[in-house]
Amino acid sequence: MVCTSLRCLCLTLIAGVCLVAQISEAATPAEIAASRQKAIGFLKTSQAEDGSWTTSQTPGITGLVLYGALSAGAPADDPMIVKGLKYLESYRQPDGGIYSPKAHHGNYETAISLLAFSAANTDGKYNDLIKKAEAYIRGVQWDQSEKIESSDVRWGGAGYGKTNDRPDLSNTAFFLEALQTAGVKSDDQAVQNALVFLSRCQNLESEYNTTPAAAKINDGGFYYTPALGGQSQAGTTPEGGLRSYGSMTYAGLKSMIYAGLSKDDPRVKAATEWIRKFYTVDENPGLGDQGIYYYHQAFAKALNALGEEVLIDAQGKEHHWREDLANALIAKQQANGSWVNKNSRWMEGDPNLATAYALMALKYATK
Repeated sequence: MVCTSLRCLCLTLIAGVCLVAQISEAATPAEIAASRQKAIGFLKTSQAEDGSWTTSQTPGITGLVLYGALSAGAPADDPMIVKGLKYLESYRQPDGGIYSPKAHHGNYETAISLLAFSAANTDGKYNDLIKKAEAYIRGVQWDQSEKIESSDVRWGGAGYGKTNDRPDLSNTAFFLEALQTAGVKSDDQAVQNALVFLSRCQNLESEYNTTPAAAKINDGGFYYTPALGGQSQAGTTPEGGLRSYGSMTYAGLKSMIYAGLSKDDPRVKAATEWIRKFYTVDENPGLGDQGIYYYHQAFAKALNALGEEVLIDAQGKEHHWREDLANALIAKQQANGSWVNKNSRWMEGDPNLATAYALMALKYATK
């Protein structure tokens, strides 16, 4: 018996029964483009009158939405983008930051806003704003300006803002992405200081990481922060090891590449091996459905930076990761064009935020 459908496979069993199993074909570029446009259409309906998304009290989510929409091909002169950027500009502070003074998230909100303005800066309109925002986030990086030494585990990291008491990998990853988008080179001192912090977030005992947690798991993955005794959102081992998990491992890997490390560096090799062992687009390894859309954008940026079109997992199976990513995201897109996570941890129950992350990821769904 022959199966004639292009989307099925006919398997002949011992009993002579033909079992038809669905096979997922790769989404075409046209299908990916349609998905992105549908998402932009949703964002146009969910934008508030003042230009913001979700909340008008802080600019973070609006910055992420704008960056996602611009990544998806929305032009800088689109009325939705213009209105949103004007809202972001209303948060410019005298110190060059773009943030709400009430939220105490100066680094995070400025870095996110810098990403959006850099993506929209096609005619140099925002050159001055970008330069001042860059100077601001440099000023809140944990370094000698905080009166600490390079031996301090906080050295080189970035946190939510200057009033917060510790840096973390997620904020440091956005900090580095913002600097790179603004044109900062990998040999810049701020970037190299951040690399010191990144290395201390990795479960890899080496000359770059002599923290107490480094040898307790030693699997090459990354966790949230070594500061204040260390923290992993995936929990700890009975021995006190900080468990590696997907979103931070991809964020750590892409950040190390942004900082100039090559594929041959032992830190990159170890992170890549962790990814090969736990490769998936179906969940955030170590956290299940928690933060899945944040995971998707970190996954996409990291593998694009790594430069491997086909990833071979620990079992020797080949994965065309761009196709896997596109198929997974398109399958989960809602009828109205949005994405939303049923698990609302880290605000992914908000369709504006989840859609922003999905659009960032879909930028890399085609080469």
